[in-house]
Amino acid sequence: MTPAKKYKVIVIGSSAGGLNALKTLLRNLDKGFRIPVIIVQHISPDSENYLIHILNDLNRLKVKEADEKEHLQPGYAYVAPPNYHLLIEPDQTFTLTIDERVNYARPSIDVLFETAAEVFREHLIGIILTGANNDGSHGLKRIKELGGMAIVQDPETAEVDSMPKAAVAACAVDHVLSLEEISAFLNKL
Repeated sequence: MTPAKKYKVIVIGSSAGGLNALKTLLRNLDKGFRIPVIIVQHISPDSENYLIHILNDLNRLKVKEADEKEHLQPGYAYVAPPNYHLLIEPDQTFTLTIDERVNYARPSIDVLFETAAEVFREHLIGIILTGANNDGSHGLKRIKELGGMAIVQDPETAEVDSMPKAAVAACAVDHVLSLEEISAFLNKL
């Protein structure tokens, strides 16, 4: 199976410094990039959808907030809404919940990564970017356990290195790369 056909979805988690990291990563994707991307960025529960407007202006994918029961579409980047966990259902649709915070966060990266791993297994790429806690490390480990690929932003290049370091410590990641290298790698898919 070729890499282009193997991977169906990319999940990305970021926290402190994430806006700049996401801008760099998404801006460098090729214009015809088609693999759906799902993003959890830790933001204030009271945030407006500024993240979507900023990312829509800078990248090649159509960026939108994930909606309940929405199906994934090629060429889109979906962002978890403020104060909701974003889950992937077996039918590959989104579910939004207001369950308890995980790692002090809602949305939680781990919640998205773990549910996506159960659905997409070896067809999933998980990416951890800059951040100040360890959210995402358990979810990335689950992605690896179920045959998916784990990519982590090089802690040396992260605005805040706690989250990338926790992810590297949690599992045998496939790649530790700078933001530009992550984009270049994804473009080869």
